[in-house]
Amino acid sequence: MSRRKTERLLNLVICLLATRRPLPAEQIRQAVPGYDRESDEAFQRMFERDKNELREIGIPIDVVRDPWEDEPGYRIERQSYELPEITLEPDEAAVLGLAAQVWQRASLAEAASGALLKLRAGGVHTDDALGGGIGGGIGGGIGGGALELRVDTRDPAFPALWQAVRDRKVVRFDYRSAGSENVRSRTVEPWGVVSRRGRWYLAGHDRDREAPRAFRLSRITGQVTTVGKAGAVEVPEGVDLRAMVAFPDEPAQERVAVVRVRHGACEGLRQLAKAVRPGGDGWDEAELPFTDPERLAGWMASLGSDVEVAGPPDAREAVIRRLKGALA
Repeated sequence: MSRRKTERLLNLVICLLATRRPLPAEQIRQAVPGYDRESDEAFQRMFERDKNELREIGIPIDVVRDPWEDEPGYRIERQSYELPEITLEPDEAAVLGLAAQVWQRASLAEAASGALLKLRAGGVHTDDALGGGIGGGIGGGIGGGALELRVDTRDPAFPALWQAVRDRKVVRFDYRSAGSENVRSRTVEPWGVVSRRGRWYLAGHDRDREAPRAFRLSRITGQVTTVGKAGAVEVPEGVDLRAMVAFPDEPAQERVAVVRVRHGACEGLRQLAKAVRPGGDGWDEAELPFTDPERLAGWMASLGSDVEVAGPPDAREAVIRRLKGALA
């Protein structure tokens, strides 16, 4: 299937799933990219083929005939479209989590995220609950919305560690222990990357301590390097990776970061801030609540030159470490 057709089918599903009322064919034609440039006859043929293909793969498209309207309307009922609650084994959840990360990074994920905006701009009234689903999370299971699975990880160490687990290669990285600013080099035989309560951990054998250990990815600083050849790591039979990261819940003490934000930028950050005030010289000053400086640093670093963390010091230093790691 061509990319163009895949995007058109994806946008058609989003359109029919997000609308609050059945849509006539002509409104679908105007709202869904890929239809609007076709002639009347070509659109009708294409639309019928697309409906049939979606139904063949199990997506139910309802035809609603309103006696007060000349044309029938089309929509997808969420109750018929969504899967029931699914319980996954740890290995199944891990595989699905990796697939979700690939989806998040794929170009089609961007198309899915922007589709609702296009529909709203075209006058289609959409379901707000569905919009929230396009940012849902996955942490050891399935959650979030109807359209997209998304792994919420800004940890730069994730791709390298996942590849090391896949290739069974030893890794080495600098690690900052909990409650300490001391950074030490660790050499680890990786057994798996596991998500718990929205945080990602590497579970494996710590060669320095000669014992199984788990490492939170947000505390890894700098680059992850591999040591030796592929296939050198053997995962012990019967090891329970989830049990390795089942730490007692850490107290989540909320603090406030002072962040300088460029005028006209970072609307999402502004919405989450407790307060935003003018800062002068083309900048505003936002008070942003946070609990984990490393997670905050990952977010701030992704916003580039539009933000500058002024404090507290550990949050500012965490951002600097992220940016230096990216530069390296």
